[in-house]
Amino acid sequence: MNTPVPFFRPSIGEEEIAEVVATLRSGWLTTGDRARRFEAGLVEYLGADVEAVAVNSATAGLHLALEALGIGPGDEVIVPDLTFTASAEVVRYLGAEVRFVDVDPATLCMDPGLLADAITDRTKAVMPVHFGGLSCDLDAIAKVVADRGIEIVEDAAHALPTRYGGRLIGTHGTAATIYSFYANKTITTGEGGMLVTPRREVAERARVMRLHGIDRDAFDRFRKPGSGWRYDIVAPGFKYNLSDLAAAVGVQQLTKTDLFRNQREAIAERYLDAFADLPLRLPVRGEQGGHSWHLFPIRLSTDAPIDRDAFIARLAERSIGCSVHYAPLHRMTYWKDRYDLKPEDFPVSEDVFRSLVTIPLFPAMSEQEIETVIAAVRDCLSLKAQPVAAGG
Repeated sequence: MNTPVPFFRPSIGEEEIAEVVATLRSGWLTTGDRARRFEAGLVEYLGADVEAVAVNSATAGLHLALEALGIGPGDEVIVPDLTFTASAEVVRYLGAEVRFVDVDPATLCMDPGLLADAITDRTKAVMPVHFGGLSCDLDAIAKVVADRGIEIVEDAAHALPTRYGGRLIGTHGTAATIYSFYANKTITTGEGGMLVTPRREVAERARVMRLHGIDRDAFDRFRKPGSGWRYDIVAPGFKYNLSDLAAAVGVQQLTKTDLFRNQREAIAERYLDAFADLPLRLPVRGEQGGHSWHLFPIRLSTDAPIDRDAFIARLAERSIGCSVHYAPLHRMTYWKDRYDLKPEDFPVSEDVFRSLVTIPLFPAMSEQEIETVIAAVRDCLSLKAQPVAAGG
């Protein structure tokens, strides 16, 4: 019970270390051959007719996707309320406006039943978020926007390798899918992301815009004999390229994607069994083998002996890291003030937030760490303590 358990610890092996060392010795550190290998490897893994564009964050990928689709001032993009701010902020980067919808109480993904009422004649895109490794209902969302000229851009930061309808997220023909390779994701590059699209014009625009709007990438300009120094600026672009140092980690991590997912699933199943009799609402499994278990969010029931904040505090006393995914955006000052958002507009995400906790789940967890978390959660929820005030 005294074993400290971090919220996350990455799984980095000798293969990743050797690939980084080889990159350092190659003399080429920024976007180049390894970034291209990472892109090609992900396309091969997905097994679909798509193109992949490596970027330095999922946020960058979301921004590039919307920009490539022509989203701008006067347009609206629909985003779920229960998500990280990046899902919404990229809309504002482009001068467009955000419309928020509540989430489904079981999946914590965008509620397709609320989508139609959020659509206006200014709606140009909808951005469903696959929450915690569980897919949203893509078919239901696609049905709502069908024949309306509304694009679907999938925020798949949590969703590699999630499946929906037996197929990997990223292969369903939506305008774009964006993955994150942040440190705690299924595979990591430390910081990084990937935009995947079946549309060549979207991929080509993203490649240009990820590096200052230059019409030729640096690898071609500096490494190919006789390529020369000339280039053109075709748009005011961004600095979103992924370095080869980061991609080197990703190249090797990608080969372990299924291994890491299976290890996460095994821990999730341990939790689901161990907590079945506690006053908790546990995450749903989704379709067989489809959940990638990026997160393990639990919700304390109203009959739990302590409230959420006290529960977090007691886990902290036991040196167990945890988090909350997420405080809804309607509670955040910028979004609340800009759109005059109120808690009663989002009853599900507001209710979920009050009881939501994400406990540690990562492939490198030892047996002792898993048992420590299980014992601590059970012990905390068996305490006959009085509820404490929020933040206590």
